[in-house]
Amino acid sequence: MARIALVTGGIGGIGSEICTRLATDGATVIANHIPQETTQAEAWKAERVAAGLNVDIAVGDVSSFDDCTRMIAEITAKHGPIDILVNCAGITKDGTFKKMAPAQWNAVIGVNLNSVFNVTRQVWEGMLDRGFGRIVNISSVNGQRGQFGQTNYSAAKAGMHGFTMALAQEGAAKGVTVNTLSPGYVDTPMTLAMDEKVRNSIISGIPMRRMAQPAEIASAVAFLVSDANGYVTGSNLQVNGGLFMH
Repeated sequence: MARIALVTGGIGGIGSEICTRLATDGATVIANHIPQETTQAEAWKAERVAAGLNVDIAVGDVSSFDDCTRMIAEITAKHGPIDILVNCAGITKDGTFKKMAPAQWNAVIGVNLNSVFNVTRQVWEGMLDRGFGRIVNISSVNGQRGQFGQTNYSAAKAGMHGFTMALAQEGAAKGVTVNTLSPGYVDTPMTLAMDEKVRNSIISGIPMRRMAQPAEIASAVAFLVSDANGYVTGSNLQVNGGLFMH
């Protein structure tokens, strides 16, 4: 039977590529999106179903535990229990710390970090009971090295790997792996919209002299969630072109 995979933030630049790769590899993939993206998500699904991919969409606010409970119950009723979870949902609300409002801090922590608890908590027990599970938390190079103007984002992304390391220990004897993937800068609509000088400045600081392609991030996820890869857990896989080495 096909594995059931849920990707939060699944219709975004990186999330879309992860969904496509997992579906191509044979999984039944559900892409989570927020209510404001419903029209976009329906078009996203139609395009991929027309291409022969086994994908579906699920609306849910991942910063809300109660909404995640509802969303996972609906997915499970329709498709079956979730075997693979990729926590990819994320937002930025940048600003220097002296100007950062509580709303900016709370929004980023809520979507980027609290969501990892909110969604994972819904699928964890089932994975343990079935003796199989793959969880990948999409962090960031800026969760490892910090970034000016991103205390909220860097804190959330660093917190994701702390979560990974602790939870990996709880799942290790039960066949459930938990890993972090930390991308560097990726060619997505968001980075393409940057001022050209800023973008070129970033690229000049990357040893490979280019940004990652979304497919390269998806390939790393595919490695971490494969049935054959059951001995890597609690790790932080860096996919950053040499921007940060640890």
